[in-house]
Amino acid sequence: MASWARTTVLFTALTMLLMLFGFVIGLAIGVSPIGLMFVGLVFAGIMNFASYEFSDRFVLWSTHAKIITEAQNPQFYSIVRRVSEEAHIPMPRVGIVQSNQPNAFATGKGPNKSVVVATTSILQMLSPSELEAVIGHEISHVVHRDVLVASIAATVAGTISFLGQMVLWNSFFGGFGGGGNSRNNNQNVILLIVAAILVPIAAMLVQLGIGRSRETSADEAGARLTQKPQELINALRKISGRAQASQWNRANAPSPATSALWIVNPLKGSSWTELFSTHPSLEKRVRAIRKVAQEMGIAAE
Repeated sequence: MASWARTTVLFTALTMLLMLFGFVIGLAIGVSPIGLMFVGLVFAGIMNFASYEFSDRFVLWSTHAKIITEAQNPQFYSIVRRVSEEAHIPMPRVGIVQSNQPNAFATGKGPNKSVVVATTSILQMLSPSELEAVIGHEISHVVHRDVLVASIAATVAGTISFLGQMVLWNSFFGGFGGGGNSRNNNQNVILLIVAAILVPIAAMLVQLGIGRSRETSADEAGARLTQKPQELINALRKISGRAQASQWNRANAPSPATSALWIVNPLKGSSWTELFSTHPSLEKRVRAIRKVAQEMGIAAE
């Protein structure tokens, strides 16, 4: 599916979900459901605009990424420049996340406005050739505009998760009318059900936004771009072996809404979040890269 079509699907889904959210809340609190549906429609319009315009900022904020200058890390910067030149796109901005987990991602609207981000751990762990292969994967996402759809999906998912959590906490503390009578108790039950439904929907929207096939496609395109299929295989094996949710500090752990953006799922081993994994298995990715290597006449293990 083309990026514009996937973006349209995401915007439509957000609009419908927020209108449904308003309708259910209206029923629960005893006000006009149609009126709150209209509120949901207006809010969806605002969110659609904001997610398109500012999704990259949301992603950088929610992943705790810091934009750096070339002087701060000349080697990483030069690798990004070299790969972007090979891909014939403008130089992306470069960012770093302080983390013990080796990982990387890209975000932005597309080739003319993108950001490539790596964790401090991956910069230390990979060889320059392996890091270049990883950046090739991320730049391929940029070239194919996967980053726009995935960044919007992350923003949409974050919004829906926030609304679900807001409803959940208001239900716990007697919000939306409060009180202890049976009517209010029934309201809280309805709101709790709504909250329980919204959170997994948010995760599924992320999966819709990028899909496992896009990761495999970026692996293949990145291997061709950098001419380093074996280095990409080596990098994926190293990253996958150490990418566990427990390696994040609580203060800088990425949101589940942004997990689809990373080259390897950053929340592996994090209970239910793996049920909605947007990444194919390591074995499948290695097989796809080996096939590309064979087409290029390069041996790959």
